[in-house]
Amino acid sequence: MARRSAILVVVPVAAVVVLLDQLTKAWALASIQGQPATEVLGKWLQWSFATNSGAAFSFGRGNTWVFTLVAAVIIVVVLYYTPKVTNRWWAVAMGLILGGGMGNFIDRMIRDPSIGQGHVVDFIRVPNWPIFNVADMAVVSGAVLAVFLTLRGVDYRDRSPAERPAVAESPDDARLSHE
Repeated sequence: MARRSAILVVVPVAAVVVLLDQLTKAWALASIQGQPATEVLGKWLQWSFATNSGAAFSFGRGNTWVFTLVAAVIIVVVLYYTPKVTNRWWAVAMGLILGGGMGNFIDRMIRDPSIGQGHVVDFIRVPNWPIFNVADMAVVSGAVLAVFLTLRGVDYRDRSPAERPAVAESPDDARLSHE
């Protein structure tokens, strides 16, 4: 995959995530804000409106500006590395992380109580987990995919065999190849 192709994966994936995130948050604000939790799949999935000034598990409540700054840094880092990516799966992971980061960054910039201090809209509840949104799902999915790719040894650059770093033979490998 060419470098330019990564941009053609990262940007649309991120755009779809931002669009879905903001549309679902608008729906939550219009439809379930101020309502009791609604069972969708019994206790396993509920719509339950909440706003969050912190991060997951309401960590860091009252320090919203820190999360706004962290989101901005993550967005810049992903955008910086995007042109260097030539592996399609890494591009998908980066698109998910970028889109999710942007979705929550938008909330922090436009929602009450003020610019840069806005609270993120959350509305998806599952048992034994904090309430979350589409942006959160995208960030977590992208991070899980990135960890999986890393553990599998998948480089973010697709390189031809000639471009890959040489792997030194161990003394045992050399001995076996001569026998």
